[in-house]
Amino acid sequence: MRITWIKPEELLEHEFTQAQEEGKQVEELRAQWQEMKEQARDLAQLRHWTETFWQRLTVLEPGPWERDEPSELAAIFAAAAPERWPSFGDLDPAQVEDKIKGGWLGRAAGCLLGKPVEGKPRSWIRTLLEASGRWPLSDYFTAQGVPEEVFREYTWHRSYVEALKENIVCMPEDDDLNYSMLNLHVAEQFGPGFTPEDVLQTWLTTLPVLQVFTAERVAYLNALRLLEPPETARFRNPYREWIGAQIRADLWGWIAPGNPRLAAELAYRDAIISHTKNGIYGEMFVAAMIAASFTLTEIRDIIQVGLSFIPAKSRLSEAIRFTLSLYDAGGHSFESAMDKISERYGRYHWVHTINNAALVTAALLFGKGDFERSICYAVMGGWDTDCNGATVGSIVGVLLGAAALPQKWIAPLNNRIRTSLQGFDNSSFDQLARRTLLQAERFDSISTKE
Repeated sequence: MRITWIKPEELLEHEFTQAQEEGKQVEELRAQWQEMKEQARDLAQLRHWTETFWQRLTVLEPGPWERDEPSELAAIFAAAAPERWPSFGDLDPAQVEDKIKGGWLGRAAGCLLGKPVEGKPRSWIRTLLEASGRWPLSDYFTAQGVPEEVFREYTWHRSYVEALKENIVCMPEDDDLNYSMLNLHVAEQFGPGFTPEDVLQTWLTTLPVLQVFTAERVAYLNALRLLEPPETARFRNPYREWIGAQIRADLWGWIAPGNPRLAAELAYRDAIISHTKNGIYGEMFVAAMIAASFTLTEIRDIIQVGLSFIPAKSRLSEAIRFTLSLYDAGGHSFESAMDKISERYGRYHWVHTINNAALVTAALLFGKGDFERSICYAVMGGWDTDCNGATVGSIVGVLLGAAALPQKWIAPLNNRIRTSLQGFDNSSFDQLARRTLLQAERFDSISTKE
């Protein structure tokens, strides 16, 4: 494996983009950086100027959303300001276990579906499928019947082989499932009072640094510099609003069935290790939706619950409400809605929270609670396909429960998952569901349903 290091000058260039997205005036400073970079005599001088521009970026005036996008829990809940917290009734333990297992299986199937085309353009995914007569997507990807000319500009994601229909023997290792298992370990080890420091400690003792990416890798390196949360998320981390926290949300929803407020709070404790603002909100949004999926039956209501736990004036909230408006107006298919979403939010990196959360919302809405349609839409939409397929699969998997999930998608998993996480490799989804149910019962003992 070739080691890929994070270069300081590349981090700086991502920071220019991130600062601009936050509304800071960076144009003049960015132009100066480009000029200085081109004039650098050697790497030492380039790194010197990189440090200088990092310092100059830190003193820029905050953007216009600063007041409306807090990163502290009390301020987030205050800025969310829903009319009332949703109220949920009691749940039957057997039903909860079936729904938890549905979440695990749904997450795995959706993730596996999206792995071969992760990061590929939506247009190319369609070309790939049409070239082999498989558009719209309705099954796991296959290399069979795909003409070679399709791969002139793009090709499969590097992890594609084990995710192709003809090669699937179980759920292969993927960070989207690793974090779910890692957070289960956190819940088991530290209990309801776990702290961000407990989660970070688990990362440092369990995850090799090269198995974490973007915001998580920066946070990991910041921890090795002896920084503590939330500074691990804030110090020179241009990925702080990317999707990394959002993909870590599921376990917190699964162990807070019918209690989205608790799920959002648990997600917050996890998110602040590596993210700020909309990066945090993405994890809270998804965790609350998953918790709500245990008791609600309408997709739109579930989305509305998740939306009610993030700041109403945030950029993420605006993106979710825009997507809801497309659906509510009628006259749109999933594809035409994605045209509008791409036009409005396509400027974000394909691993950003905001555009991917809008895509997830669209897949849920137009999927209308149908498992196959929902995960296929999530992947057909492009961007972070395995993450979005996993998130949508988890939400609809909880909504329907394991017993109602189509065997077409679940049977190929063979009730088995691979991982490099100690104590989890070759776990069955039955085992993971039972372990998660124990934590749901444990965490419920201190929770309050508001």
